Amino acid sequence: MEQTAHDRPGDSLRNRSLGRYGEEHAAEWLREHGFRVVERNWRCARGEIDIIAWDSCTLVFVEVKTRSGLRTGHPFEAITASKVLRLRRLVPAWFDDHPEVSARAIRIDALAVHVDGPLVVVEHVAGVL
Repeated sequence: MEQTAHDRPGDSLRNRSLGRYGEEHAAEWLREHGFRVVERNWRCARGEIDIIAWDSCTLVFVEVKTRSGLRTGHPFEAITASKVLRLRRLVPAWFDDHPEVSARAIRIDALAVHVDGPLVVVEHVAGVL
């Protein structure tokens, strides 16, 4: 059986490492654009939220997708309707875990991080609902 790029030994480790690298760049990009990052990689039994940040008075829950090329598609293609629904269900769980936090407005954003050697490009979509 022929192995593909998706099932070679070590690919999962490389993908996790690329994901962490992308999340670092995403968090820095958010800071540079006026967001205040309050938490990263929050987890519960239902899943994970990559980044939670304030954008002025709006609490933003950010999904980050990183790709090192387009052979697996654009990073935003990985944010499916079911993924957005899961994120929407995670937001109340985050508030349950942080009863001291209140927000007048909330939003779910997506960041695509493209890594091409030393070049890193970040794309931002606010309000992916």
